[in-house]
Amino acid sequence: MQITYKPYELYLKHPFSIAKHTRTSTPLMLVQVEYEDYTGYGEASMVPYMGESYETATTFLSKIDVRQISYPFDFDAIIDYLDSIAPGNPAVKAAVDIALHDLDGKLQGKPCWQLMYSDPAKMPVTSYTIGIDEPDIIRQKVKEAGDVKVLKVKLGRNTDKLLIDTIREVSNLPLYADANQGWADRQQSLDMLHWLHSRDVVLLEQPMNKTDIDGNAWLTQHSPIPIIGDEAVQRFADVERAKGVYHGINVKLMKSGGMHEASKMISKAREQGMQVLIGSMSETSCATLAAAALTPLCDWADLDGPLLTTNNPYPAPAFADGKWQLSNKPGLGL
Repeated sequence: MQITYKPYELYLKHPFSIAKHTRTSTPLMLVQVEYEDYTGYGEASMVPYMGESYETATTFLSKIDVRQISYPFDFDAIIDYLDSIAPGNPAVKAAVDIALHDLDGKLQGKPCWQLMYSDPAKMPVTSYTIGIDEPDIIRQKVKEAGDVKVLKVKLGRNTDKLLIDTIREVSNLPLYADANQGWADRQQSLDMLHWLHSRDVVLLEQPMNKTDIDGNAWLTQHSPIPIIGDEAVQRFADVERAKGVYHGINVKLMKSGGMHEASKMISKAREQGMQVLIGSMSETSCATLAAAALTPLCDWADLDGPLLTTNNPYPAPAFADGKWQLSNKPGLGL
């Protein structure tokens, strides 16, 4: 078995702004795992505010001893091994995990969605994200959304109502919203939630700082729409702590360390009676297809990487009726 990797800069169609950050591109590490005559593909999307970089990814990958990874894959043991190399680094761990799942599917002759026990017929629509911007650019972004059924809007600054009203000038599609920890006052946040509800906003991600457990729990108790933990829910251990604080969780492969732990997080959330949104960073078709394999197990999806970027190195997955279409090809289907 051999692991190879190379850096790649993924460019966005528009500058992408959330409550506290703006970027025009995202550094990726593209990973390949070769075994026998097969190659598995993986990807680390290293958004800067998560603390990973080309340097950290290269350092981590150089420490992997492939003799510790044997086939058939024991993914629990593999995750434990990767965690033993260094704490953190969830995106580059996800890259290895995704590549191994792609490889596993190819070796078994099965698509990854089948390995995840997903039903393609239950695929939810995916949202198309509108970052914080000036009204004219917001209108342009909405017009570029194409054949999507749900829009997602980034909030968390003092322009929240303006952004929503601007979108409503040109679209009546349902909205997901994400404050990215940008709100602070409980009562003002609750008032805003009622206002968002009146504008056909379906859910809100991470309204207040992830450390404000009481504040987020209070909003969840009183909110007219589901409150979803995002920054507060990174890996499996966080799911149990999210119960009672949020209505649901946002699972992202780049936070969870890959498909295996994401699957466990979804199952745990269901055991706790919580809803699940599966999300993404700026990603290519590789990580998008990995997440899409799990998406039928979730209530909502926000997997719009190939729709928001300009230099996807892989063919875009099939997209119809606002949904990613899962193929029967082995592995990810790349």
